[in-house]
Amino acid sequence: MNARIAVPRSSTRIALGLIGLGALLALWSVGIRLLRDDTPMAANLAPADAFRSLWELIADNELTRHTLTSLRRVLVSLAAALILGVPIGVAVGSSHTLDAATSAPFQFLRMISPLSWMPIAVMAFGIGDMPIYFLLTITAVWPIILNTAAGVRQLDPGWLLLGRSLCATRGEMLRRIVVPGILGHVLTGVRVAIGMIWILLIPCEMLGVSSGLGYFILDTRDRLAYSELMAAILLIGALGFLLDGAAQWLHRRWARGSGEA
Repeated sequence: MNARIAVPRSSTRIALGLIGLGALLALWSVGIRLLRDDTPMAANLAPADAFRSLWELIADNELTRHTLTSLRRVLVSLAAALILGVPIGVAVGSSHTLDAATSAPFQFLRMISPLSWMPIAVMAFGIGDMPIYFLLTITAVWPIILNTAAGVRQLDPGWLLLGRSLCATRGEMLRRIVVPGILGHVLTGVRVAIGMIWILLIPCEMLGVSSGLGYFILDTRDRLAYSELMAAILLIGALGFLLDGAAQWLHRRWARGSGEA
């Protein structure tokens, strides 16, 4: 006998999510109260001070430049990863020989922490945006390659045979059959890539640049502005949540358009 799991309605999910966030806020408050007896400076990390600083920083546009710079780095790196990853994934997924030849080196490179490349990136590209783009791109490219290749392997052979029987050119096969067939897998790879990029972005922006949310965190530490530091952490979490939500929305919209459940 198969048991079906009830899926909460949207309003219920929102309510449960708010309860979860409220519990997280309560844990934060309790943790600060426990810490400030031994570490008085911890009082500056309290939720009330953090939210007040966040409001002031947003009202004064203090964080606008840093936020836009960070988002630009994310989007440029994601675009570069798509430009590199999708063609490579299509090629690997289409050829058993190429798949066998690249599987071991790809897995080897994928398991190297992107932060390990930091000294080499700075040596090769200097200080500035270029090493950040390099590190974020090599972080995002692997889930896109792997998911694209998996999508190509799962294409219905009947559609490919139909295209060949109609004498479709390679370009037509790519546009009409391959791209629509793998789009869901590519979007899954994009969602994973966004999460990985966003996590890596902050340490990357500590590489001597003068803008970005990672730089702002270092600046608040140097100024001992701990309430502003917590405000930046709140903003980073909120932006990451919104980016992931946008990726989920794109995938759901594609799934509805393609008739998937």
